[in-house]
Amino acid sequence: MSVDAFHDLDSYVRLPRVAGLWLSPDGRRLVVGVGTLVRTALWQVDPDGERPARQLTYREQSVACAGFTPSGDLLFTSSGVLWRQPEAGGEAYEIAKLPGGIHGVRVSAAGTIVAGSAVLPSGDDSLGERRRAAGVSAILHESFPVRYWDHDLGPERPRLMAGSLDDAVLRDLTGHVGHALDNQGDWEITPDGRGVVTAWERAEPGGAQRSVIVVIDVATGERRVLADEAGQDCTAPRVSPDGARVAFLVRRWATPDDPGHIWVASVPLTGGPVESLTRGWEHWPHSPRWTPDGTALIVAADDNGRSPLWRVDATTGKVTRITHDDAAYTVPRVSPDGRFVYALRSTIAEPPHPVRVSLISQQVRPLPGPAAAVDVPGRLTEVTARAADGSPLRAWLALPTGAETLAPLVLWVHGGPLASWNTWKWNSNPWPAVARGYAVLMPDPALSTGYGLDFLRRGWGAWGDTPYTDLMAITDAALGLPEVDSSRTAAVGSSFGGYMANWIAGHTTRFDAIVSSASMWALDQMMATTDFPYYWLRELTPERLEANSPHRAADAITTPMLVMHGDEDYRVPIGEALRLWRDLQSRATDDRHKFLYFPDDGHIVAKPGHLALWHATMLAFLDHHVRGEPWQPPPLLG
Repeated sequence: MSVDAFHDLDSYVRLPRVAGLWLSPDGRRLVVGVGTLVRTALWQVDPDGERPARQLTYREQSVACAGFTPSGDLLFTSSGVLWRQPEAGGEAYEIAKLPGGIHGVRVSAAGTIVAGSAVLPSGDDSLGERRRAAGVSAILHESFPVRYWDHDLGPERPRLMAGSLDDAVLRDLTGHVGHALDNQGDWEITPDGRGVVTAWERAEPGGAQRSVIVVIDVATGERRVLADEAGQDCTAPRVSPDGARVAFLVRRWATPDDPGHIWVASVPLTGGPVESLTRGWEHWPHSPRWTPDGTALIVAADDNGRSPLWRVDATTGKVTRITHDDAAYTVPRVSPDGRFVYALRSTIAEPPHPVRVSLISQQVRPLPGPAAAVDVPGRLTEVTARAADGSPLRAWLALPTGAETLAPLVLWVHGGPLASWNTWKWNSNPWPAVARGYAVLMPDPALSTGYGLDFLRRGWGAWGDTPYTDLMAITDAALGLPEVDSSRTAAVGSSFGGYMANWIAGHTTRFDAIVSSASMWALDQMMATTDFPYYWLRELTPERLEANSPHRAADAITTPMLVMHGDEDYRVPIGEALRLWRDLQSRATDDRHKFLYFPDDGHIVAKPGHLALWHATMLAFLDHHVRGEPWQPPPLLG
């Protein structure tokens, strides 16, 4: 794909996006999802890498892969219906439909099917239609939480449904269980089809929740707890191939003095003591998958600006690195012969694409995928520095190619804050700015993952302290490079990166422009209105909220700021942007500040037209204040 896509933002948002990867039980079929402006379709990729990818679904509505039958037929959902497409070819046909839709479909080798569906607490399917006819959308809440990310929770609640693949008649397995299954399909069915192992949310004091692991008998609905420890969340259960054990992730709750920890554990399916496998490992694993012989688990975990695949011995917990390149790997699937891991691979400069990783030679082989490779308009390098306390710091730096003059520098702070710049982002993408001639610095300051627990502790509860000084130190290092113009600079960030942009605006005048998207401004307000306040308040005491709140430095802001926010952002509610905008305007004597508002988009601006405007407005703002060009907002903004 030509670099021209990054010069034309309408072309950029039209680039196909590969997401999700599924492997059939016999390992002969590999399927990925491909999103476009119009819909998401499913494509089959050759696991051997010999044949080109071919499209499987052509429906007008978007589809989502649900997996495979034991015989290799494809299962997918579309418009709340479960469809089956024969492996031998032919038209897909409907096999199950529920009033509340179908999600999280799992099928056992024995042909048992389990799925989630949203049902009103009363179980009365006709009530939904009566509510719509009466123009009622109100939700009566009796517990917390009430919202998640960008959508309301309720009045329908998830339940598990079970049945046989032969007739796909799904019956209610759990009944009304409130918020217990608000886990985005975090369950697995046992190989014999007799049990479902799932994360189960429990209410805790103070409006908090805690996740435990339970197993539910498919025949009776009887529920039995497998892992339940105070002060910990247990998620991502994975049943071993022989059905004897369940591996899962444990997250120790944070406290004001401790960022917590994440490790892999396992427990017998029949019940017994929980065995911690990687508790002594400094990294935070995710996406666990068993090897077919049950001797190990494959996980991904951030490491030094990358996110490699790792092998965890299921007996000793010994961790061995599998991939050694600069990439991030997601949605790993292990071949049934145990020789390969299939995954999506991406880097800062490469969108996700399917690959095959040999567990024997560790060779990574790209597979012919449905999306053409993307040529980015620049090159990627690394910058290193030393923090004020002597800690090593690093960042990715994207530089434009063929530039005749020195490139203005954009410091781009990642969100999280427990995250890392190590993968491709369709939102917050640096390459349109690089195509415009900017150098983009993407650092991992204190609180970033992949550098050990001590690196997290450096910024714990002190968001405006060590993370800020780390950012300034790595920026100084980048400005000393011969390709960078040290006299022209800007700072950009979304979510926690937006928080840091706001903090930077109030604590230095070194930047010519600052862009703050989906950002936190008044922490006392933010932590009372976000979707999961209890999570943040484990770290941020009232004193820390006050000390680290950017709004306290509003009087010091003179740098021009562009504020961008979506009204359907429930992680960082719109009140943060409204208050920030009012505080800026009440102190400004000119129109240097701007506010780009998205009434119907969320924390991550995702609608294609909005995504193009997000980048275009940011670039127009930077061009005006960093390069001195006339202010020319995108035409679609009127």
